[in-house]
Amino acid sequence: MLQLDFLAVLVDWPMLARGIGMTVMLTAISTLIGLAVGVFGAWARSQGPAWLAWTMGTYVELIRNTPFIVQLFFVFFGLPSLGVKLTPELASVIAMVLNLGAYSTEIVRAGVEATPRGQFEAAASLALTPAQTYLRVVLPPALKRVWPAEVSQIVIVMLGSAVCGQIATQELSYYANLIQSRNFRAFEAYIVATVLYLALAVALRHLLQWAGPRFLFGRSGAR
Repeated sequence: MLQLDFLAVLVDWPMLARGIGMTVMLTAISTLIGLAVGVFGAWARSQGPAWLAWTMGTYVELIRNTPFIVQLFFVFFGLPSLGVKLTPELASVIAMVLNLGAYSTEIVRAGVEATPRGQFEAAASLALTPAQTYLRVVLPPALKRVWPAEVSQIVIVMLGSAVCGQIATQELSYYANLIQSRNFRAFEAYIVATVLYLALAVALRHLLQWAGPRFLFGRSGAR
């Protein structure tokens, strides 16, 4: 009969706490930079010059059609062959930013391209520059349209950070694996990790749903 001993795992709560902290930090940094990349990429693909649209399109297709773990290994193991040496944490952030930026580009672009032409004409009548039109007129309602999809993608990237333990980034899955290797309580260790990831995902989703209307696109948005 299976005897469960969760105390053998929870006794190492300081390690789990450090893992949660690293996961939160990786997610926060990659979200901020990745979303900025997505906003720029959406502009480049929808309104930018042809060469930039082609470049961003190539980047998006490359990232969206390759596994995240391959991207992570390329950054951490491949770049050193070119003389670029990175810490596991920095490599993880770069890989997560590249991944989120590509998906965010397409998500935000969908919102931008759904903008009625009348909004562009209204901005032009007010003598707004193209940058002002994009940032003040087009982007806020576009973000409101696609924010649920963007939130889901950010949560997916946060959960994908579990792969970063494969390059010794000391996030939650890294410590869960370390704990089970010490006490041989793999079932309990990974159940605890699962519950913690679930809690992080729910908390992150609620945080982003609260923050979006307050800091990115306002409550009014587009109708």
